[in-house]
Amino acid sequence: MLGKHLLPLLLASLFAASTAHAAIDLIAIGSVSGSYEDFAIETAGPLENGVPGNRLGGIGSGLAYAGCNTFIALPDRGPNATPYNSAVDNTTSYITRFQTLNLSLAPSDPGSALPFTLTPFLTATPLLWSRTPLSYGTGAGLGLDSGAPALNTQHIHYFTGRSDNFDPNVPSSTNPNNARFDPEGIRVSRDGKSVFISDEYGPYVYQFDRTTGRRLKAFTLPSELAVTNLSPAGDTEISGNTSGRVANKGMEGLAITPDGKTLVGIMQAPLIQDGGKTVRIVTIDIATGTTHEYAYTLTTGSGVSEIVAVNNHEFLVDERDGKGLGDDSKAAAKTLYKIDLTGAQDVSNMSGSANLAPVAVSKTQLLDVVQALTDHGIDVRHIPAKLEGLAFGQDVVIHGATKHTLYVVNDNDFTATATVTVGGVAVAVDNPNQFFVFAFDSTDLPGFVPQQIKAFSPLCSDDREEGDEGEHFNGHSR
Repeated sequence: MLGKHLLPLLLASLFAASTAHAAIDLIAIGSVSGSYEDFAIETAGPLENGVPGNRLGGIGSGLAYAGCNTFIALPDRGPNATPYNSAVDNTTSYITRFQTLNLSLAPSDPGSALPFTLTPFLTATPLLWSRTPLSYGTGAGLGLDSGAPALNTQHIHYFTGRSDNFDPNVPSSTNPNNARFDPEGIRVSRDGKSVFISDEYGPYVYQFDRTTGRRLKAFTLPSELAVTNLSPAGDTEISGNTSGRVANKGMEGLAITPDGKTLVGIMQAPLIQDGGKTVRIVTIDIATGTTHEYAYTLTTGSGVSEIVAVNNHEFLVDERDGKGLGDDSKAAAKTLYKIDLTGAQDVSNMSGSANLAPVAVSKTQLLDVVQALTDHGIDVRHIPAKLEGLAFGQDVVIHGATKHTLYVVNDNDFTATATVTVGGVAVAVDNPNQFFVFAFDSTDLPGFVPQQIKAFSPLCSDDREEGDEGEHFNGHSR
């Protein structure tokens, strides 16, 4: 019983020692329990693996700032950590969605370990759907029923995480009529009315209405990113293709420039035809759909999880390993690098790591996240393995000085607990979605320009109507 509550106790006491801090410093930690459910109660029935269809988890796959205290948190394709059917990589008919959160950041009480307290509230759960029909798997030969959600209607066709939900007669993973969708990156449009989401199955980049979840637009991505041999089993798909994205390692990160004109996506891993350690960055002109490609070479991590805009030409890239809480191992590499696309060579007509690496964008390390967290006493076994979401947030005042904020959040794979083995003893601990908030100023990140987003609600201080308490995760109410 003690083990399950070990992590909260550690988080409450880990700041007792005096430590030296970097210029970019941790100012708050917040969390959302992995046992909660979201507001899409119509999806609450059990999925194929028995997990509730509205389990609130994985919300650190992507994180976007929406103005005021509002953020959009993105789960991926759903709960597939529970083995039940390897023919579909244990994916389920989880209806993909995003979560609208109010992340209240307020000064802590005197004597608190950190200067600010982060309190998350859930305010909305839009489901993602298309007005035009989508292709779903029949389940034949897989031991499953149809992959079409029971909630579908004549005019509403939901996207889901099940890997067999594609049209086998169209040999391209970027077919926009496929129902399978594995969201990984999200950003808010400049007018605040829609969101852009990138995925790993295509890769796809879609635009959705922020209120209803309806798909508004599908962007056409470069053909060299797609695979032509499709399979519900990732290993089979990889072995059957000689070019395109690696299965489950598509467009992991997505940025939007502060002027709201350009999307910038980044692949998690090198394309099959590229190999090596060089991944592709793809820029998309939102108005025209014109794309360009640039090269980025991995340094410390096994892949890229996120990209966020510093200004219209500079970006932060999140490289990470898969080690830490959730993997029963020690976190080692979770590093943020700053890059500049100014003058970078377009590699759209190039392939092969030997050709791409020499023209890769230059990069400088901005923040070693593992070091920053261990400096505050957090054990490397309790740093989340999948720190995947990055977003700049609202400014704060510390000792009379205005500071900018950077949020880093994890994907907990929809699992409420994780195992930590210490001294040969395995202990079950809580495995929440955690928000780590860092403060910085203009000397730490020169040239930073926050995205200007039209407020979605006139209540900028809270984004909630009077009397609407939302869902308060740091207490016992729901």
